[in-house]
Amino acid sequence: MQDGSRKAIIAAFFANLGIAIAKFVGFLITGSAGLLAEAGHSVADTGNQALLMLGGRRGKRPADRAHPFGYGPERYFWSFIVALVLFSMGGLFALYEGIQKLASPHEIESAVVAYVILGLSIVLETFSLRTAIREANHVRGDRTWWQYIRTAKSPELPVVLLEDIGAELGLFFALFGLTMSEVTGNPRWDAVGSVAIGLLLVAVAFILAIEMKGLLIGEAASDAHLTAIETSIANTDQVNGLIHLRTMHLGPDQLLVAAKVDYDRSLTVEQLAHAIDATEAELRAAVPLTAIVYIEPDIRRKLTE
Repeated sequence: MQDGSRKAIIAAFFANLGIAIAKFVGFLITGSAGLLAEAGHSVADTGNQALLMLGGRRGKRPADRAHPFGYGPERYFWSFIVALVLFSMGGLFALYEGIQKLASPHEIESAVVAYVILGLSIVLETFSLRTAIREANHVRGDRTWWQYIRTAKSPELPVVLLEDIGAELGLFFALFGLTMSEVTGNPRWDAVGSVAIGLLLVAVAFILAIEMKGLLIGEAASDAHLTAIETSIANTDQVNGLIHLRTMHLGPDQLLVAAKVDYDRSLTVEQLAHAIDATEAELRAAVPLTAIVYIEPDIRRKLTE
């Protein structure tokens, strides 16, 4: 796991832990459904940061006989579990609580306490989101935020970003529900805020699950890395051309590369072996990832009718 990802996860963990405690205390004092929904959300987020750290640590284990390509995909697996936790403990819990309070509304007590806790939570969540944005900017390049989330091979930062954005919006939903309840005197507005939080978290969890599913089942190298690989092979001495190329991420920093290459037909077996070694060396120099490379020499055959 990169240092930037680790910083963002640690910042999010402590921010969410503090927020969860504050929200639970606030719910016990005020009885606000929005605060309880947000408390459940923060508990889920706190556990999720722990799961991301667990996945990062387990993904570093070296390859063994049972897993000859290593344990890199564990980072994708635990990130997928994060999406499930966010859906169940965050989204469904908030929806349940909101629907319950819509059916049986409960007057909010000590609204001032709820405002103070929500304000504190917004400050802490903004700190966590700001940390995640700063660290993501180091690797995002010229991609838009949506492109970065869709194409990133390292799962931790996109997960933290989406969680923090969802948490920030959820806090404003809770604030809106509380304010409308106080202005109108109708406590059902607080429940509406809880339902909105639940729908938001379900949507975030759905996006996360889709992105992690793609990584779990195996995604190819990025377009930039594919171009670098193709160029490095084509520019190697004794290479007539690249016949076909297959790549798959075994983890954020580990890439499996399988290529069928057309070499000079006049090479001896020993010369061909040296040419293959040279091709692999060029490829590894061109792509700054730990690569497992398999190169098969072949002859490009013309299609006949």
